[in-house]
Amino acid sequence: MAATDDLTPRQKVAVLMISLGQDTTAEILKYLNDYEIEDIAQTIAELKTVTTEQEDEVLEEFEQLLMAGKYVSMGGIDFARGALEKALGPRRAQQMLDRVTATTSGGFYLLRNIAPNQIAPFISKEHPQTIALILAQLEPSQAAGVLNILPEELQSEVAYRVATIENISPQVLREIEQSLAAELQAIITGQVTEIGGPKKVAEILNMTGRSTEKAVLEKLDSQDPEIAEEIRNMMFTFDDIARLTDREIQLILREVDTKDLATALKGAQPEMQDRIFSNVSERVSTMIKEEMEFSGPVRLSDVEEVQLRIVQTVRQLEEAGQITVVRGETQDVFV
Repeated sequence: MAATDDLTPRQKVAVLMISLGQDTTAEILKYLNDYEIEDIAQTIAELKTVTTEQEDEVLEEFEQLLMAGKYVSMGGIDFARGALEKALGPRRAQQMLDRVTATTSGGFYLLRNIAPNQIAPFISKEHPQTIALILAQLEPSQAAGVLNILPEELQSEVAYRVATIENISPQVLREIEQSLAAELQAIITGQVTEIGGPKKVAEILNMTGRSTEKAVLEKLDSQDPEIAEEIRNMMFTFDDIARLTDREIQLILREVDTKDLATALKGAQPEMQDRIFSNVSERVSTMIKEEMEFSGPVRLSDVEEVQLRIVQTVRQLEEAGQITVVRGETQDVFV
């Protein structure tokens, strides 16, 4: 029996990473998402011993998969099959081709590269039996993450159906996977056209008068406060502050902590940064720039959170009548 027969695919990946060494593994991890990195790290931690024989077999299998993928890209499946059969024999060649084609196009494989909070909305409208079949194909930790996010009324029904799955026609499973692959590939390659959503409403309201904007948002507040807030946040962005007058920018800066301002400016356009620095004293400008330099890298999500708080301050000042926010393109001339 081969040394790797008892290893799962996850464990083989872990063995591969161990074999490649820390530096090479670190470079590979840069191209993986957080879920994949966590999964690999956990599997490596769980591996107690790895024999030299296992390392050699995993490396050889990896080399063969790379070779199979190269042949497929060079001349298609038939070319790859002919070349691989000469090198590995018919049975091994077919195994390699099955692995490569599943890796590049399989719907279940594509799902394994997506976080649970993105999968749940994607599959929640499917029939419970279909959801159960999909979850049964995922790693338990990923399936648990999806189940946690599904609507409560679906959770127990899907769990029951997963528990009672016995035999399923390979054809049915293949049809589900092909359907998933087509939809996921469309999303991944950007073939889905966005025709609506909060951003579209924000763009429309930016071009309407203040009275129309207010009436629409008040109505949305009563229907769906979260959507209304999302639209408001998209209507006026942090970089739009650069379009305000110097006096208005100075009013805003009085309400904002210097440290928050330094964080917010890390993700701002150069024009926005120039407008801020031109509206503060040289001493304050130096303090902000030093804070930006010495604070080091900051998560984009943290920058956006601070920018959003400043935008909310702008909206409060607008509601109080202290500033006038210009939305959309304007031909107004101030004299």
